[in-house]
Amino acid sequence: MNSYNFYVLLYFVALAFAAVNLITTNGDESSVLGTILDCKSRVGKEEIIAIEIAIEELNNQQNRNLILRVKCTRGESVLAAQAARHLISKSHVAAILGPNSWEESSAVAEVAAATAHQSDIPILSFSDSAPPWATDRWPFFVQAAPAISNQMKAVAAIIQSWNWRRVNIIYEETDSSSSGNILNHLYAPFQDAGVRIDALSPLPFFATSAALTDELEKLRRAQCRVFVVHTGVALAERIFARAHQMGMMEKDYVWIATDSITSLVHSMSPSAISSMQGVVGVRRHFRDSGEKFREFRTKFVENIQRRYPGPEKNHGPGIFALQAYDAARSIGLTINGTKKIEEIDFDGLSGKIEYKNRKLSPVVQFQIINIIGRSYQELGFWSDGSGFSTVLDNKVSYNSSMEILGHVVWPGGPWSTPRGWVLPTVSNPLRIGVPNVSLTSKFVKVEYNPVTKNYSFSGFSIEVFNKTVQNLNYSLPYEFIPYNGSYTDLVKQVRLKEFDAAVGDIAIISGRYDYVEFSHAHTQGGLVMVVPIEKYSNRAWLFMKPFTKAMWLLTGLINIYNGFVIWSIEKEHSTDLKGPFFNQIGHLLWLAFATLLSLNGQRLHSNLSKMATVVWLFVSLIITQSYTASLTSMLTVQRIEPKIANIEMLKNANAFVGCSKVSFVKTYLTDALGFNSGRIKNFTTPEAYAEALRSGEIAAAFLEIPVAKLFVAKYCKSFVIAGPTYKVGGYGFAFPKGSLLVADVDKSLLDAFEKGVVKDLEKSLIESEICVDIPADNETTNASLSPRSFFVLFIFTGSTSTAALAIYYIRRRRKVDDVAHEHKGIWMFLVLMVLKKWRYRRNRMSRKVSDLESPADSHS
Repeated sequence: MNSYNFYVLLYFVALAFAAVNLITTNGDESSVLGTILDCKSRVGKEEIIAIEIAIEELNNQQNRNLILRVKCTRGESVLAAQAARHLISKSHVAAILGPNSWEESSAVAEVAAATAHQSDIPILSFSDSAPPWATDRWPFFVQAAPAISNQMKAVAAIIQSWNWRRVNIIYEETDSSSSGNILNHLYAPFQDAGVRIDALSPLPFFATSAALTDELEKLRRAQCRVFVVHTGVALAERIFARAHQMGMMEKDYVWIATDSITSLVHSMSPSAISSMQGVVGVRRHFRDSGEKFREFRTKFVENIQRRYPGPEKNHGPGIFALQAYDAARSIGLTINGTKKIEEIDFDGLSGKIEYKNRKLSPVVQFQIINIIGRSYQELGFWSDGSGFSTVLDNKVSYNSSMEILGHVVWPGGPWSTPRGWVLPTVSNPLRIGVPNVSLTSKFVKVEYNPVTKNYSFSGFSIEVFNKTVQNLNYSLPYEFIPYNGSYTDLVKQVRLKEFDAAVGDIAIISGRYDYVEFSHAHTQGGLVMVVPIEKYSNRAWLFMKPFTKAMWLLTGLINIYNGFVIWSIEKEHSTDLKGPFFNQIGHLLWLAFATLLSLNGQRLHSNLSKMATVVWLFVSLIITQSYTASLTSMLTVQRIEPKIANIEMLKNANAFVGCSKVSFVKTYLTDALGFNSGRIKNFTTPEAYAEALRSGEIAAAFLEIPVAKLFVAKYCKSFVIAGPTYKVGGYGFAFPKGSLLVADVDKSLLDAFEKGVVKDLEKSLIESEICVDIPADNETTNASLSPRSFFVLFIFTGSTSTAALAIYYIRRRRKVDDVAHEHKGIWMFLVLMVLKKWRYRRNRMSRKVSDLESPADSHS
């Protein structure tokens, strides 16, 4: 019985022990989470508090026992690696949260890969600049912070909205690999927005005041006044304080801060805020309303006041705290295989939490703030793919312009939008390089005065630039500096910032766009072939050439008119001029053109027709003699044709050709046109070209169109442009890539074209080149004779013929009137005789009637 009771008691004890063990296993299993952060930074402090709150909530809600192990690194990758090794080997953590920088995160990942199974310990990095290949290299690596690409799109949209085309970027430098990765995220958004990064200024976290001063002074000396600051908050406070002391927070400056700074503005000291007046910031948007956020905020403030009773105690959580909280909850859901990281999908405090390919989904909405007074003003929002808006609502209208957000207070004053770049001053003028190797002084002429020891600059390209600058709506001080190298070397000097620009006969070609940006061309573009003239006699179809078409037409009309006058006057005196209609037309035309050959005076009866004929014969004699002389001269003129018609003739003959020694033409001839480089000779003056062409040293010269026009104008009787025009750029002004002056110079230059200023300069340029060739006697130019040459004679003969015709018709009318008057007298006589006869008969009849009536009366 006793033994039985003993076994029963042992059974129940074992059963109770098993039950207790089961309860312990299911409800009180411990898992260790590690976090590697910079515990002394504001971001690190907030993240530690947030992770602790998340773990506490997970333990309470899920009846778990998650334990947090915190390791501090002070932002150093070596310490991060040591911390990771300790957490993995000693603490046997189930996961690691952090660090914040990519260089620390990569160091932790390397340690994890070397000391543990790759899939056992997930690492949730808070770095927003992890490269795309990170998750492929380390299968356990999770990017728990959204990439900065969309944030940089928001910054680029702000810059593009105000039409600023260049920007300086100040970023926090870590190691070379990390810095390079950050730059990869920066370049694409700005390039897509058409914004050029003018200067990159890396600054280490520990930069001294002297280093800050030197870097800011270097930026202040440049033209660009738009700055983007992408650093930690501690370094940013020092940068803005130093910029404020140097007068770089004044009018015409633009400062834009990224999320790493603006998300912690609430925690900055009043002195730091006072140095950042007018700064525009971009930060990730999160909803600071709702019961869940309010509960978290209450816990956060209580913990941070208890843990850090300093300046931070009165501030609420920022985006980094919310991000760390959501990451801790995410990893809590994956411990013990509950869920995979790719299956995580919930609405966190920082936004939508969803991982694709172990990367947190990107943020698409950012808040735009403006630091004013003791705090900041929330201007509105920017959404990726939509633009700017005042509120986040699908019903609201979006705009690509930031102006819809209302007035922005910029550094130095609230009323004017900064230009974004500074103009050169008299004390610091624009330094412009001018080529001193131009083929012709007509485009660029550089002269040195040994007395004043100064250079003078003139020529077409110089004058066009001067007129263009004068047409700008602001003053642009500049100075010309001669340069003796090649044109391509001059362009490279602009890229190297030895010159601020280059002006002259600089051809716009694709290869030079690698170094500079060009203005619109101020000359016609193209490459042509200049060859000697081949002269041939031309005797065919020249009989029409002495007279213009108008002269031929007017001569024919005057002939016909004079023929009509003579026919009209003489037709009464000659039976030959009468008869059928077509017979009279034939006689009229014969009279018209026969007058040019003979006077025919013996056949004319009227003095009027003789008078008209004499005058027309006089005029026709002058016209025929002039025609004969002109035709004779033209028959002796030689026709001008080029000796070489096209480049194929040059290639087939394996002839030598010439080009400028310092231009791009030789490369174009070999690469584009296929000439043998050994058959190309270089020349430096127009006279050398002319001599080589005359002597046969070269068969053709290849010149740019502006130079070719001047060359053939100077040697007008010896050379001619032949063949097609090969399309290349004209002459332009070179500026550094992304120069803020290019748009204004282009507009001013086009205005000069439209007003005819450049056309007048071109006309003066061509007229200034006098032909030096002396023409031979038989090379005199013979222009066709026009009616203008015989205007008075035509008036004389036309008026004479018209007067004769008028007199003829007046006389004829008078004769008709005389005949009519004579016929009228005869008719009047006949009428009177008839009336007299009729009256006589009437009287006689009356007397007979009276005699008959008298006897009747007597009988009654």
